[in-house]
Amino acid sequence: MFRRRAVYLVGALAAWAYPAVSLAQSALTNRIVPCDGVNCTVCDIATLAQNLLNAGIYIAVFLSAVLFAWAGFMALSAGGRSEQYTEARRIFLNVVIGLVIILAGWLVVDTLMKTVTNGSFGPWNKVCEAFISYFEHYYA
Repeated sequence: MFRRRAVYLVGALAAWAYPAVSLAQSALTNRIVPCDGVNCTVCDIATLAQNLLNAGIYIAVFLSAVLFAWAGFMALSAGGRSEQYTEARRIFLNVVIGLVIILAGWLVVDTLMKTVTNGSFGPWNKVCEAFISYFEHYYA
C-alpha cells in the first residue's frame, strides 16, 4: 500500500515539475553577473541588482510551492492526529507570510527606484541605458 502511494506521489511530482523544468531555462536566460572581469561599469550594478532580485523571487516561489505541497500532504495524511494537522497549518501560514514579505519587499524596491528615476524609464534597471542614450544624443 505504501509503495503504491509512493509511486503515485513520485509520478505526480514528476508530472508537476516537468513544466517548471522546461520553463526554468527561459526564466533565467541572462547571467546573474552582467559583466566580464574588470570591464564592469556602474550601470552593471543596477543590472546585477535586478538579476539577483529576479533569481531570488523565482527561487522563493519554487520553494513556497514545494512547502505548500508538503504542508498539504501533512494535512491530508494527519488522520486524527491534531498535532500533525496543526504543524501543517503552521507551515501554510509561515509560507504565506514569507511570500508576502518577499513580494512586498520587491514592490517597495521597485516603487522606490521608479520614484527616484521619475518613473519615466520603464524597468528601473534600464536607467543606465536611458542616460547613455541621452549623453550620446547630446554629447556625441
